[in-house]
Amino acid sequence: MTSPSLGRAAEQGLSLQQQRARAAFWFLAPMLAALFCVAAWPLLRTIYFSLTNTSLDDLYGGHFVWFYNYFHTQTLASGTVQYRGALVDPSWWNAVYNTVRFSVVSVIFETIFGMAVALMLNANFKGRGIVRAAILVPWAIPTIVSAKMWAWMLNDQYGIINDIMLNLHLIDQKIAWASSPGTAMISVLMVDIWKTTPFMALLILAGLQTVPQDIYEAAKIDGVHPVKVFWKITLPLIRPALMVAVIFRMLDALRIFDLVYVLTPNSTATKTMSVISRENMIDFAKFAYGATQSTMLFAILAIFVSLYIWLGKVNLTGEGNR
Repeated sequence: MTSPSLGRAAEQGLSLQQQRARAAFWFLAPMLAALFCVAAWPLLRTIYFSLTNTSLDDLYGGHFVWFYNYFHTQTLASGTVQYRGALVDPSWWNAVYNTVRFSVVSVIFETIFGMAVALMLNANFKGRGIVRAAILVPWAIPTIVSAKMWAWMLNDQYGIINDIMLNLHLIDQKIAWASSPGTAMISVLMVDIWKTTPFMALLILAGLQTVPQDIYEAAKIDGVHPVKVFWKITLPLIRPALMVAVIFRMLDALRIFDLVYVLTPNSTATKTMSVISRENMIDFAKFAYGATQSTMLFAILAIFVSLYIWLGKVNLTGEGNR
């Protein structure tokens, strides 16, 4: 039988847990309210607009058309398609392809280069603090400024990139890097990798700083090759930090807008989901249609994040069971 003192202690403990939970809720309430105002409410309104025929001129005069903006196709008597729902619109799927291709390629290269930079910055050498500060300069420059700066450098008439490559005999004639469909995506990728690699390096470096140095000293004494140390010791220990860095960067890449909009305007070779949704919503005055594409962008992001977190948990759980 449970003694009265233990019973009272259990009740007090439960009451204390309830008080802590209640206090935690009230501390979090302002943040939750702010998130609802700046994130949840705009998202819910966007989903609502995607189910209506709301126009930019009258945001409160739309009526429900349900999934018309998603699936409906309207064809004239002549056979010409007058209207396509977002899910059956080739331009939307072209934007999806461009976004996914850009995201995968940029994140892969940024992770590789960021890892190399982080390993270098994690070493002990004279002037390491100055190098760490200098390496962050590209990331600190606003994206709009970076895009305009690189647009001048990549210009086919007076750009320094063409001038350097011509002097080195790498090309025979000037290339319109940001205007040509064949090189537009390369230009965007090059600028994004240059700008965002320091961000990846910073997050990976934070993970490297948590690895105990005793492990490396023991491996050095045992004569383990540095490459094997990286694959067997460093990489598994920084995997949680690496996963966070990749998911943060992938979310940014899937939502890319400003760099593409400034560097390669009106280019179908680089038009992303954010760019095409803004284009329909503002430029073409198809507000509900743009809201539909924005909603699908959110759905793609939600699916990716859920899948990535699930795969990460499965991978970590499987390693923990071995």
